[in-house]
This record gives sequence, structure tokens and C-alpha cells, in this order.
Amino acid sequence: MTLTPLAADQLYRRVDPAALPFTSTAEAAVREDAIGQARALDALRFGTRMPAPGFNLFVIGAPGAGIEGTVRNLLELKANSEEVPADWVYVNNFAQGQKPRALCLPPGRGPQFGNAIADLIRDLGAALPAAFESQDYQARRRAIDEAFRRKQEQSFSALTKEAGENNVAIVRTPFGFGVAPLSGGEVLKPEAFNALPEEERKQLHEKLGQFEAKLQEILQNVPRWDKERRDEARALDRDTARLAVGHSIDETKTRFADLPVALEHLEAMRNDLLDNVGVFIGPAQAAARDDNDSEQESASIGPLDRYEVNVLVTSEGSPSGAPVIEEPHPTLRNLVGRIEHAWQRGVLVTDFRRLKAGALHRANGGYLLLDARSVLSEPFSWAALKRALKMRHVRFESVDDILSLTSTLSLEPDPIPLAVKVVLFGERWLYWLLAALDPELAVHFKVLADFEDSLQRGADDEANYAQFVARLAQKASLQPLEAPAVARVIERAARLADDAQKLTLHVDRIRDLLAEADFWAREAGRTTITRADVDRAIDEQLRRAGRLRDRVQEAMLREIALIATTGEKVAQINGLSVITLGDSSFGRPTRITARVRPGAGKLVDIEREVELGGPLHSKGVLILGGFLAGRYALAAPMSLHASLVFEQSYGGVEGDSASLAEACALLSALAEVPLRQDLAVTGSINQHGEVQAIGGVNEKVEGFFDLCATRGLTGAQGVLIPTANAQHLMLRTDVVEACAAGRFSVSTVVSIDDALEALTGKPAGERGQDGAFPADSLNGRIDARLLSFAQTRREFAARAGGEGES
Repeated sequence: MTLTPLAADQLYRRVDPAALPFTSTAEAAVREDAIGQARALDALRFGTRMPAPGFNLFVIGAPGAGIEGTVRNLLELKANSEEVPADWVYVNNFAQGQKPRALCLPPGRGPQFGNAIADLIRDLGAALPAAFESQDYQARRRAIDEAFRRKQEQSFSALTKEAGENNVAIVRTPFGFGVAPLSGGEVLKPEAFNALPEEERKQLHEKLGQFEAKLQEILQNVPRWDKERRDEARALDRDTARLAVGHSIDETKTRFADLPVALEHLEAMRNDLLDNVGVFIGPAQAAARDDNDSEQESASIGPLDRYEVNVLVTSEGSPSGAPVIEEPHPTLRNLVGRIEHAWQRGVLVTDFRRLKAGALHRANGGYLLLDARSVLSEPFSWAALKRALKMRHVRFESVDDILSLTSTLSLEPDPIPLAVKVVLFGERWLYWLLAALDPELAVHFKVLADFEDSLQRGADDEANYAQFVARLAQKASLQPLEAPAVARVIERAARLADDAQKLTLHVDRIRDLLAEADFWAREAGRTTITRADVDRAIDEQLRRAGRLRDRVQEAMLREIALIATTGEKVAQINGLSVITLGDSSFGRPTRITARVRPGAGKLVDIEREVELGGPLHSKGVLILGGFLAGRYALAAPMSLHASLVFEQSYGGVEGDSASLAEACALLSALAEVPLRQDLAVTGSINQHGEVQAIGGVNEKVEGFFDLCATRGLTGAQGVLIPTANAQHLMLRTDVVEACAAGRFSVSTVVSIDDALEALTGKPAGERGQDGAFPADSLNGRIDARLLSFAQTRREFAARAGGEGES
């Protein structure tokens, strides 16, 4: 086969600056739409418009593709035309203090309600104490107490007088009141009483019993009279409080006459104030009151604090439309809200005022953006998110409650109805892994938006991409780019896509390139960015990441790593591999060698045997074995023992892109024909010997070129690549120039026979009608060698069998 190197225009596809829609990005109209993402954008529009439950979105794409910004822009545009969601506030539940009530108020009315209640509390804080300290209240209160005291005194005085007239005394003892007989105005002593005649004692007993019954009747009436006093005092307190708070509460109610929930709460607040009015009475009176008079809650919350309003979420001060919330740290607390606690006298206390909104609360009625990896890495967050979406309400949860770490009484706030579109961002592998492991993913995230990594490259597409570049530059406040500079950026986008027919949509890398080009333009004192500035930015990026590449090449130049670039060698070939570190990749030539001998048909992959070969590499070697077994020495068993190895490879080897080179080395060993060392080979083969496309072709070609150029280009050096990879070439300028000048070459091969002919200069040969290869061809030599191995094995088996019989 005569190699026909690819022409220079096949090695690098240029962009004509004159074909771009402007001469400078300063003239470009900014496009806000994301180019090349029609499928993903349609999925986003469908997901945001679909009202049925479960149609949340999972957005996937490559890292650095800028999908978050695209999605946010689309959602914000849509959210601006949607209704503003309602406000939510929490208030005290006066019947059950541990279960705060959630009130739904119209947009922006939450803070108004909270401020109105705060003003009301300030008024009550002054009006209530003043009402209970007024002279009128004090006089009416004294009158009630005086009436009680007077009733007691009158009852006891009448009884005492009547008893005195009947020679009976009412006496107070350590155990209460009692009666005793009188004699001469003095209480009759027991000895004197016992000395009286029996008849007289009997009469005195009857008389004392009568007065004792009257005394007991009075004593039994005292608690009833006291209760009446307390009831009258309570009625007075309620009337006083009603007069003090009535006007303020009624005035507040007029401001929210259109909100039944607000009116209901104000009435509940009024009733609670009247029921707990004792806390507003002066200290002396409060101390004198019965403990049962006050039903105030725990001292952790003040007498008026319990009437405050906790505005959880509000649209006041926010842009019009639905909210678009992004939560960068989706812990359980940040996602579903938290109940804060405070230390008070050595214990943790809380109340409804310490309820804090989570991302689901803030995004309710709109859109919530979450990074899938962050959600999954936070304990309990993924489960809590699914619960909220399933139940369609958001409830406060804490890790302590979930793990039952504490047994303290906590709050149980009302759950808040949830109407939110959740948008998860993640990489493709994460989505498919999660879909396989969690069936609930398909229940709650029914819409998949898969962003493209690259854009098909055509004349119109290049023009659109130029507009896209202009938008990136304008948004970043960079200097304008000249048309040739934009053309160079587009060419770089094709190189980043590893395909001359496509343009990368990894926005971050293009944005970084523009920023660096702007830096070098400013360093040079230019007010526009030129092609030279873009070239320098690319060169500097490669240089910064090139330390390891330079050390690898240094090892080859010093012949520490043995790579030949001239001459011929049997069973030795230069394969090409790619080393990727972060965003940086570079090609590295690798010597591949093979050894053969008669055997039992075993092809030994040394990389696999020592567990340095990955599964794809091992697959390529096994395919090579299938190719050999299906093509050569078909009339005899495969009687080959062969070994393949990547020489001086001390790390893992993965991928099947070296299987063509391995096949050539193995066939060279069988044919005993040398291979050119000035040609490097990359490509994979199938079991029919066809050469298939591989990845990283640009880096592989440049890696071998750099070694040859440093040693000195001879004009015979070059690289063999699969024909299918020709469309991917976007080589460096120096490589293209060397190829155009005939000092280096890049050629394509379709089959392993093409590669063998190029590497050996001999015809591969095809099977004739008799099924045999021509004897003087490469395939004929290989076939004959394998048949000789089979004969050798048969003869050895016969000798071994004969010796066994003897």
C-alpha cells in the first residue's frame, strides 16, 4: 500500500473571519438563548409548564457546560410572568402552645400583619398596666374586697353577739374557730364545767352544739363568699382588660377585614388576653391573687411575646413573579427549615418565634435549584426532599428527631402546603446510577433535560457560535474581540470538542479562554482582543499544564524511555496513548513489543496478567486473539504462545486504541518482517481486521510529532490513524505546517492489512480461490508460520506419546 498523507486542510479546519456576522464583538447583538440545546430547552419548558405532580426536572450535562446559568435564566424569565406566591407566618397556638399555627396571607401582607401586631403589642404593653393601676379599677377592686371582708365580719359579729347573750363564747384555737361556755364573762374552765350538775352540763352541751352548727355554717360560707369575690374580681379584670384592649384590637381588625384568618387570630388573641389578664396586674395584686388565676405559659416566653407574629416567608421587597431559589448547601436544616433553641437556666427552650424557613419554604410557589451531588452527600436531605414532594407539604424536621437522640418536648408546627418545581443538576453517570438504585427518582423527577456537549459545525452554526462568544465577552465586561480572534476561538472550540465537525458547548472553558485573551491584550496595551492574544492565551494554558509532558519527553530524549523514531525492527512498534490530568491531556508514544513461539494457542497480555490492564484494554487483546484464530491457519488448531507488552509502562493501561499496534507487532513477529519505527500507530481493530476510530487523536499525533521534531524531522516520520478519525483532526499550527512542507505526515488506514503494508513496505496478500494466501505475502508468511507451529506441536505430542509407551 502506498501511503497518501492527508492534506493540510484536512488536518485543521479553519474559520473564515469574513464569514462571521461582525468585524468586532462590539457590533454584535447579544443573544440570550443557549445555542445547540433545543432538546434540553424544550424539556425544561415542558417540565416547568406541566402542572401534574412528580414532573420535577433532573438536568444533566458535562461539568463546566454552564447549564446552571442557562437553566436559571430560563426559569427567571418564566417566573417573572407567574403569580407571586402567598406569605406564610407562624403564630402561637393559644390552645396548644407546642403546635404553632401556620397562616397563609396574600403576597406582601405577612410583614404588614406582623408590624400591626407588633404595634398592637406595644399599645397593650402600655394600656393594660395603666388600666389596672387606674383609680377607678383600684376603687372597684377595693370595694369587692371590702364587701367580702364586711360580709365575714357581719356574720361573725352577729354570731358572737347572739352567743354572748346565751353565755357562749366564739374562740379561735390553733385548729380554727370553736365555741365555749361563759360564766361571769369568762370562759368556763374544764374543771368548773365538769363540776356542774349533770342536767346543767347537758343543757350547756345542747346550747354549744347549736352555736357550733351556726359557726360551721358561717365557716362553710366563707369559701363560697371568697369564690364569689374572686369571680367578681375576675369579671372586673376582664371588663377592665376588655375596655383596655378592645379599641386597639378592633382598630387592628379593620386593617385586615379582608383576611378571615387574621381576624380569627385577633379574636383568639383577645380571648387569650382576657383569660390571662392576671399577668398585667401590679406585683402586689398579682402576689395576692390565687396561683390558678394565671394560666400563662412557661417563663421562656414573655406575657406579650406570645402574641408576636413570626413571618416565615414573604414576597415583600422581592421582584415580581415566582421565586427562583438556589440552595448551595442543602443540609436537612437548610432544606426543610429549622427550629432554633436557646439556653435558659441550664435548659434548651424554644417557641414559635424560633422557626426559620428552609429552601423549600422560600421556593414555595416557584422553583428550587439543587445540586444533586450535594443533596445526596448530606445525611437525610434526599429522603426529606422526597417526603416533601410525596406529601406535597413541608414539615420541620431535625436530625435529633430522626435519630431519636433527645427526648425533650419540641414544637410541632403546622405543615405548609408545598407547590414547587424542583430542579436537580448533576452529571450523567450520577443520574443513571441513581435511577438504577432508587426507583423513587422516576416518581418525583419525571422530566430529564440532557444538555449537549457539542454543537454541529456548519457555516450558520459558526455564525451563531460567534454571537455566543460575543455574549460571553460582553457579559464578562471584556474588551471587544476582532473577527479573526473570534475565528480562533471557534477553532479552539472544535479542538476542545475533539472533532473538527463540532464545537464544544463547555461554556466555562471558552469563558476562561476569553478572560485570559483579554488579560494578554491589556498587557500589550491593546483596546481590542486580537487573534495573537487568543493564541497566546492557548499557549500559556498549555505551558502551565505542561510540566509532566515535558518530563515525559525529556525521558525519551535522554533514552531513559526507549522510543525509536528511525529504522526498522521486528515485533516492535510505536503505539500512542493519552495521559489526562484534570483538563489537560497530552499524547505519549509507547513502545509495544511481541514474542511468539509454538504453544497451546494462548495469547498472553502481560498488562492484564499483572493487573495493570483495564477491562477495555483486555477486551482489545481478546478481540485480537479472535482475529488471529479466525484468519490464519484454519486447517490446524491454533498452536501459538504469544506475549504482548507495553514496554516501560509502570501505571495502568486502559482502552483498546492500541489493539491495532499490538496486532501489527504480533503479526510482525509471526512473519519475521521488520516494522518502520518512524511511523507511530493508533487505532482499534475488530475481529474482521477492520480499523475503528479512537479518542484523543489530536493529542496522540502531536505527542509523536513533538518527539520527532525535537530529534529532527526526516520527512519519513508520521502517524497512522483510522480513516474514521480524519474528521476529528484539529492539529496545532506547527504540526500542520510541518505536514504541508512534507517533513511529517498523517495518514489513514482502513484495515490491518493497510497498516501492515505501510509499516513493512510489503503486500499483505489476499486469500485466493484455493483459500490460501500468496506464499510471498505477509499474510502468507504468517499463515505458514502458524502452520509450522501446529506441525511442531503435533510432532512434539507424537514424540511425547511414543516415549510414554516405551
